[in-house]
Amino acid sequence: MAQKHHPHHADINEDMWSQIDAVIDAHRTISGAVIAVLRECQTIAGYLPVVLLDHISRGLNLPSSSVFGVASFYSLFSMEPKGRHTIKMCLGTACYVKGIKEALSRIENEYHLKEGGTTDDRRFSLEAVRCLGACGLAPVMVVDQDTHGAVSSDKVLNLLEKYT
Repeated sequence: MAQKHHPHHADINEDMWSQIDAVIDAHRTISGAVIAVLRECQTIAGYLPVVLLDHISRGLNLPSSSVFGVASFYSLFSMEPKGRHTIKMCLGTACYVKGIKEALSRIENEYHLKEGGTTDDRRFSLEAVRCLGACGLAPVMVVDQDTHGAVSSDKVLNLLEKYT
């Protein structure tokens, strides 16, 4: 197969483009495969930048608006780069009452991080969630797969220090 010309993108190298092309080729003839293709391509690239969405739409011969629409509709897809570590702050009632908002503010100020955003160095992504199902440990923060309970605004930055 001839070498395809790929758009330049800082986060996607040639090897990734080859894997992405293989995913597109494997799904090209399957109708309704756009979600599967987006999921596999996001796994390869880490997220779905616009150049990648355009590349997928060309490869699947779909209008870019429909590929973009699917990518923006489902919360499992991200068009922004994600951090190496995902911080989930619980904003459920128990956590809220016990002061999670102060811990959240401390994180936002320290790391110049907004809810739904990622730090410039891509160390952390921050998400606010409705309930983590660990109300007895309130206030609760989950970093990657680790659940941290009784997260006070005093302790929260120390807890995050170990995630590099």
